[in-house]
Amino acid sequence: MDIDGLVERMRQGDRRATSRLISLAEGDIAAARAISTRLFKDTGKAYIIGVTGAPGSGKSTLVNQIISLLAKRGKRVGVVCVDPTSPFSGGALLGDRIRMKEDYPPGQVFIRSMASRGKLGGVARATKDTVSILDASGVDLVIVETVGVGQNEIDVYTLAYTTLVLLAPGMGDEIQAFKAGIMETSDIYVVNKADHDGADQLVGEIESMLDLAETIELEHGEDHVVVEVRKQAKAGWRPPICKTNALTGDGVEALWAAIEAHRSHLVNSGEMARKNRSKYRQEIIDILREKFALHVEEALDLTKNGDLPALLDEVAARKQDPYTVSDGIGKKIADAFKS
Repeated sequence: MDIDGLVERMRQGDRRATSRLISLAEGDIAAARAISTRLFKDTGKAYIIGVTGAPGSGKSTLVNQIISLLAKRGKRVGVVCVDPTSPFSGGALLGDRIRMKEDYPPGQVFIRSMASRGKLGGVARATKDTVSILDASGVDLVIVETVGVGQNEIDVYTLAYTTLVLLAPGMGDEIQAFKAGIMETSDIYVVNKADHDGADQLVGEIESMLDLAETIELEHGEDHVVVEVRKQAKAGWRPPICKTNALTGDGVEALWAAIEAHRSHLVNSGEMARKNRSKYRQEIIDILREKFALHVEEALDLTKNGDLPALLDEVAARKQDPYTVSDGIGKKIADAFKS
């Protein structure tokens, strides 16, 4: 791998080199480390926007409208579209690009599709590496569109500076607006398909949720993301609600104005520095988790470990329980690390 050569070519505007670096980082954590070592000092200039929401809410179509708006304003944009990975085949239908067909000025928009690799929060470690590579390549903004897995998809909040949560009328009852998780991590709510019946009602339900959140203290424990959300709320930002029609582009200008207002809030309130610390905290944890998982796989090769089939038979026969078996395997792994 001529990583130094690829990095130099990327700095000169070679899009193929950028794509190759992303592929290397996505496929191998050792390559990702080598690339990060060379590029990290060049990052921190791009503004990162996260777009999440339920499947069918119009994320890809809205992202396409935002790209068009930014391209017309002369901005260089990187887009990362994350699609779900099959738990059976390990593959993914990277279909978000189908909705992003417009001809943008040469070299102005870089779109990369990638699989979630089973990451339940919607953002894989490779996604963060891709964002860093695009940042270092000189784009002004990076938009991350997540898989849209549902209420627990909150990882994007720690990656992005501004997180948009898309909702659409007719996709659930009013209780959806009060559920914990994804609804608590929005910097801006977007009610898409605003021409459909029920859009104004959905806006009212979100407003009620925000009013309720400001008057009562919910019992969430010490989840890191929830703590970060609370800190931002205390800093004086109440998430606005923007109505859009992604098919026609209606409301996209107003949505972009809200994004710029949130960016100004982060800078002026000092929240930007805190968001950066939070972002890198989560990234370090994710890297450690992946490295540890790789060490475990190396220490316990399930396809060659002769003890495992017998242990599985004992568990199936109720002679041992899964916790006891896991403790025994864990001890072997720990002993292997010591040696």
